[in-house]
Amino acid sequence: MWSSFEAGSSPVDWCEGNYLISPSIAEFMNTLSNVLFLLLPPILMHLFKDYGRFVNPGIHIIWFLLMVVGVSSAYFHATLSLIGQLLDELAILWVYMAGFCMFFPRRYFPKNFVHNRKQFSFYVFLSTLVATGLALIHPVLNAFALMCLGIPAFGILLIELKWTKSTRVYRLGLRCGAMWILAVFCWLNDRLFCETWMNLNFPYLHALWHLFIFIASYTVTVLFAYFSVKDEKPHQSPLLKYWPRDDFELGIPYVTIKSYIKIDYNTNI
Repeated sequence: MWSSFEAGSSPVDWCEGNYLISPSIAEFMNTLSNVLFLLLPPILMHLFKDYGRFVNPGIHIIWFLLMVVGVSSAYFHATLSLIGQLLDELAILWVYMAGFCMFFPRRYFPKNFVHNRKQFSFYVFLSTLVATGLALIHPVLNAFALMCLGIPAFGILLIELKWTKSTRVYRLGLRCGAMWILAVFCWLNDRLFCETWMNLNFPYLHALWHLFIFIASYTVTVLFAYFSVKDEKPHQSPLLKYWPRDDFELGIPYVTIKSYIKIDYNTNI
C-alpha cells in the first residue's frame, strides 16, 4: 500500500520532462497550471452567494470540488505517484457526480423509475460509488473513461443553447464549447503524439489542458446554473452577468436572480 505513495509509482507519465525545472517537482508546468483551480473558485463562491442563498446552495459544492481537483492534480503531477493519480481522477469523477445531481434536466429523467431529483441524485451517487471502486481496481483506464463523461454534458449543453433566447448566454455557450474542444485536443495530442510535440520543443499541452478544461468546467457550471433556474423555477428571472464589469464578456460570468435584486433594492429603500 505504501508503495502507492512513492514518487513515480503511477503508470501514467505525461509528455513534459521530469524534474527538469525543480528537483522536487516532477512535472513543473503541469503542476503550476492547476493554479486557476485554486484562485477562481473562492471568487465564484462570492459571486454566487445570492444564487446559493435563494436558489441552490449546492452550487458551492461544485466550486469546492474544483479546488479539490486542483490540489489533487498538482499533487499528482508533482510526484507522479499512484495515489496522486487516483486522487486526481476520483476528484474529477465526483465533480461530474455533483453536476449531474444538481443540473441534469428533469425532462430527461428515466420516468419509469425516477420520479424526482432526490431519487435521481441517489442513483447517480450510487453509480459514482461503484465507479470509484472500479477506478481503484483499474486505474489505467480511468483517464479515458473520464474523458467520455464530458460527451453527454456537452451534448445537453448544445440542446439547451438551441432553445435559449438570450444571445449573451448563447455566446458564452459557444466560448465554453470552444474551450472544451481545445482542452480535448491538448489532452489527446499530449497523450498520443508526445514524440511529435517533443520534436517541436513544446511538451506542455497537458498544462494547457488544465487551463482550458478549468475554464470550460466553471463556464459550463455557470450555464447549467442558469438553465436550471429556467427549467425548475420558471417564475424567477435568472441573469447572466460578468465580473468585474458587466459589459466585458471576457470577465468571470456568474448568475444572479432578477427578482431578488428588486427585493434587495426595495428593502434598502
